[in-house]
Parts: sequence; C-alpha cells; structure tokens
Amino acid sequence: MPGDSAPLLTIENLHATAQGAPILKGVNLEVRPGEVHALMGPNGAGKSTLAGVLMGSPAYEVTSGSVRLDGEDITSWSPDARAKAGVFLAFQYPEAISGVSVVQFLRQAMAARRGMEDLSVLEVRFEMAEWMERLGMDQSFAERHLNEGFSGGEKKRNEILQMALLRPRLAVLDETDSGLDIDALRVVANGVRTVREEHPSLGCLVITHYQKLMDELQPSHVHLLVDGTVVDSGDMALAHEVEASGYDKWRAPA
Repeated sequence: MPGDSAPLLTIENLHATAQGAPILKGVNLEVRPGEVHALMGPNGAGKSTLAGVLMGSPAYEVTSGSVRLDGEDITSWSPDARAKAGVFLAFQYPEAISGVSVVQFLRQAMAARRGMEDLSVLEVRFEMAEWMERLGMDQSFAERHLNEGFSGGEKKRNEILQMALLRPRLAVLDETDSGLDIDALRVVANGVRTVREEHPSLGCLVITHYQKLMDELQPSHVHLLVDGTVVDSGDMALAHEVEASGYDKWRAPA
C-alpha cells in the first residue's frame, strides 16, 4: 500500500545546473510505490529541469546530491539505463519522429524495457490494441509516424499509451496537461488512472501548473518548488491555497 513501503524514488539535496547556471538548489523529495505526488511552482522554478535530471538528460549537470531508485544511486546513470530500470518521462512537448511508426517505436522500447533482444510484432500489436481500446484510441493510430501531425491531445494520449505498455516503476509526467482543453485533459487523466489501476505499485510525480489535472488525479502529496528548492509540502489543501493566492507567500524577499 502507498506509504507503507520503502521509498521508490529518493531525491536528496539535489543541485543541478544548465549551461553553468544553477537551477536546482537542494531538492529533497521521496515517492513511495503507488503514490501520486504533484509538483507545482511558478515559471522558471526548475520543475522541468528536475524532470530532465531524473531522466538523466545531458542538458543538465548534477553538481551535488543524489537520485536513488529503490535505494540504488542512479545519479550517474544514462537515460537508457534509467528507462530500462523502469523510469518513464512523459514529455511536455513530445518530439515527432518521421519514418518511425508508433508500433515500430514501441516494439523496440518494450523489448529494451523487458530485457529482450526482440518482441514479435504480433505480441506488440495485441498489447497495443488492448490498451488503445482502453484509452479510447483509434486502432489506425499504431501505423502513424510517431507524433507526426498529431494534435496536442493525441501526443499526450500517445505518452500515456507508452506508459501503459512500458510498465514503468516510476512515471514522471512533465506538464502533460499543457495546452490541453478540458476534454482532452480528462482523457489523459483517465488514462493515467487506468494505468495505475493495472499497475497499483506505480509511483507518479506529476509536474503541473494547473489545478484541473490535480482535481482529476487527486494526488496524496503536493509539493511547491520555488527558486530551485521544495519550499513546502502538503496535501490538496496546499494546492487549493496556491490556486487562491499564488506563490508570493513562499517567494524569498527581493
């Protein structure tokens, strides 16, 4: 049960820079299996930087502190090693890959995640068809080139499809709700709930600006990231306070 087990993700005194500029300035955070944590903060606070650092993006340099997955230090691991270990990042702005179909991409990704040299196309298609039906996606989606010509909602739904099929242990959703109308947001939130029902030990860190997604997902923990550090943590009451009054209370005096 959430909260009853050892931490899945442990971020300890994490400092990171981008092009030499300090962005993260001592982040501490724990996520246990099955928990949903929301991370809020003003623009420029370091939220997407944290997502990139957790996935091992070469755009950022960790200068001190650590990231641990199930107690194992993964701070120096490559992105592909983290992905194979079960860390998943849903991008705010997913890239289009011309010439690579969704099914081709997922076949390779699923094989790597499961430690196999290859997966049969039939097996991948069967799993995809089942999940696309559950997520309300047209079956023709599998043959389209990855994110090419996709609407914002289709890109985000594709990210949730990937999450379902890759069966991660930790999912980081970097502003998955960005640019979505309320109907598309509900579809994405329902997809996240469906995946969590199938994989109840999945830990989620949901990075968002918006109250709407949190209302849909009802995270058990809410954290505020301001100027590169977590300045407060609580439950949904904290999110409602931010919605009502903004971040001024937690900003350092000028």
